[in-house]
Amino acid sequence: MENKFREGDFIETKDDLIFDVKGLIHPPRRIIAFIRYFPSENGDRKRLEKHYGKVYSLSRRYAWLKENLPEYLVYDPVFDEVLCEVPDEDVKKHYTPVETVKRLLKAESLDFLEFKALELVSLLRASANIPWSAIGISGSLMVGLHTPNSDIDLLVYGSDNCRKVYSAIKNLLEDSSCPLKPYSLDELRQLFDFRSKDTLMNFEDFAKVESRKILQGKFMQTDYYIRFVKDWNEIEENYGDVRYKDVGYGKIEATVIDDSESIFTPCTYKIENVKVLEGPNAEPILEVASFRGRFCEQARKGEKIVAQGKIEQVTKKDGATYYRLLIGNEPTDYLIPKL
Repeated sequence: MENKFREGDFIETKDDLIFDVKGLIHPPRRIIAFIRYFPSENGDRKRLEKHYGKVYSLSRRYAWLKENLPEYLVYDPVFDEVLCEVPDEDVKKHYTPVETVKRLLKAESLDFLEFKALELVSLLRASANIPWSAIGISGSLMVGLHTPNSDIDLLVYGSDNCRKVYSAIKNLLEDSSCPLKPYSLDELRQLFDFRSKDTLMNFEDFAKVESRKILQGKFMQTDYYIRFVKDWNEIEENYGDVRYKDVGYGKIEATVIDDSESIFTPCTYKIENVKVLEGPNAEPILEVASFRGRFCEQARKGEKIVAQGKIEQVTKKDGATYYRLLIGNEPTDYLIPKL
């Protein structure tokens, strides 16, 4: 079977570079993924006897690749942008979240973060009644480069399983005895200070939106983030079936008419009553989309939004076209509901 790569997976190259996979659709023989960890004598992460550094923001990742690995930055004609695409022949190891859970379940001993991550997986799996094969652990824990202060990054696969887990989290958050907690205002301030380097928004708007989200918070005093990803049999689009063309940077006002895909990564919001406030006057703009988890749960059906990002023309296999606003690639991108 073809070796498939999707959101939440990591890949390690022959040069010991570790990348996190983005999205669900990749070109032939290449994987769209961005640098996350690299060998560095001064790095604060350690695995076996080797030290690693970590690259955080998207802009820093592009800068690191431009300086150290420019051959991985290629123009992709389907997505009409420069992306990091790792040749599959350079990959020596493919890490998946589900395999990480299996490994930790078999481990003879666990550190405290591994223990907490498994506890959260077990709690969500049992509360939502989903199979072990539908939930996994990603992030630094998956590649053994976590620190005691690392987050718990979980993945859930398949629309039905994701909706069951979403409902279960809502119930768990209402139980005061449960170790799963929403962020406090002080914790949201810390999150804002971290995110604001990479996403434009004032704290008042940020706090209003983020305080409604349940895919993030604290579990046993550790930050958690959960990504929902479609299963393979739900992904009908192959690379090249749909083509995207950059028509310029813009700012819009609109009303959300469907938020049912807002919990998934990538996420989409169907919109109507669109007004282009700045940028190219493209129509019809039918959706706002993002490949970044931070824009999940960002707006709800019926809410008016202001959003800024790249306007793309979307051309389907049958020739039908429409436009979308893609957010998350630039620090100036945002999606703010008028609450």
